[in-house]
Amino acid sequence: MSGRFRSALIIGGQGIRARKLRTFLSMVSLFLGVLAVVVVQAGAEIAERAVLANTELTEGRDGTVKMYVPPKPQTVPVTLETLRGRTDAVASTTTMAIIGEPGVTPINPGAAPFDQPGGYTSGMTCDQYGNCTDEPPEGQEAAPSGQAIELQLTAMTGDIRQFRPFRPGSGKWLDFASAPSLSPRLVLNLEAAKGFGRYRVPAEMRITGADANPTPRIIGVIDDGNPQPAAYVRSDELLNWLPATKLADEQAGIGLTVMMAPDATAVEQTLRARLVASGIPPNDLHAEPINFRKEAATELALMRWIFLGMAGLVLLIGVAGILNVGLATVGERIEEFALRRAVGTPRSLLAGIVLAETLLTGLITAAAAIGTGVAALKLVTIFMGDGEPSLSNLEFPWQAGVAGVIAGLIAGLLGGFVPALRAARIPIATVMRA
Repeated sequence: MSGRFRSALIIGGQGIRARKLRTFLSMVSLFLGVLAVVVVQAGAEIAERAVLANTELTEGRDGTVKMYVPPKPQTVPVTLETLRGRTDAVASTTTMAIIGEPGVTPINPGAAPFDQPGGYTSGMTCDQYGNCTDEPPEGQEAAPSGQAIELQLTAMTGDIRQFRPFRPGSGKWLDFASAPSLSPRLVLNLEAAKGFGRYRVPAEMRITGADANPTPRIIGVIDDGNPQPAAYVRSDELLNWLPATKLADEQAGIGLTVMMAPDATAVEQTLRARLVASGIPPNDLHAEPINFRKEAATELALMRWIFLGMAGLVLLIGVAGILNVGLATVGERIEEFALRRAVGTPRSLLAGIVLAETLLTGLITAAAAIGTGVAALKLVTIFMGDGEPSLSNLEFPWQAGVAGVIAGLIAGLLGGFVPALRAARIPIATVMRA
């Protein structure tokens, strides 16, 4: 901050203060362009976080190793015994359950969303050739409609939230440290909670293959990103009513999904070795890390560059405004610059004075655009955060602030380059004519 650079900044700041109206007009023409860059960058970052957050809810965090265990009778006991008491790996399986009146067709057949008319097809029967029909098996009649809710029931060996970070709703989550209860404790997702809040159904749960119908207890609600009604239960509580071999449905092709931490290689090797020893072919055991960010990077980057290109066009309009004001200002200050040249001011310093004014103008405009973006995001969070979970607790991304500063500097540099050259070329003789 010494020498010509410091002098250019001081004189440039004095020029901005002396011509407040022109500086304001330059900022107005540039503000929308910089704001467009800030909004696009912030929107791209927030959209990327939202996409990744929703994927984490349904699939799992990036880096999580996911292994699929085929639905064989011997795989369930081996998997449960291997993962018993471990916190770095969780096995889960999904089945269908009906809570409510026995012997009736659920309100939402096939665990369909409650606002979807008709629901999914429930009770389909298939022959040995794979031909399926909605008609009930021969000799049976369709069950009458009644007060019952069908949902997806996910049984887990441990706390799966370390891999799928569910958003808490109300109540509490499952306690895997306590002894298993004879009355299965359920945590509902938002869609299932909607159904139980809308309909009154008896507390009786029917699961295919269960020895009897247990009485469940609903202890909490979470947001799992699933549009279908679903519930989560401890596998050991479900095994009080369901044989272990029934946790995997070989006929339906529903096996176990094991989610492991990236550093849980010993667990994976042990589980794989024990499953192979139980008769599972090694090629039937598939394990791979979740890497959605890399898979979505190309699509997200393309979307970002398209919108940044559109914002760049708006920014060019602001650059043209700075250029116009800068040329007019240099034309009015010809005598001043010629006099400075006459007393020995270098041409580079004259160009630096003009560039300093436009760069400072660009920085001030960038600060105003970033402040507007922060305030707008805060208002969106306050007024829309309650209705949309992905918009709650949003923070302004620092990448958008950096993009705004860079856009302001680039606009100041492009808009002041030609006026700076013109100021540097003013001849000393101009002051003699004046």
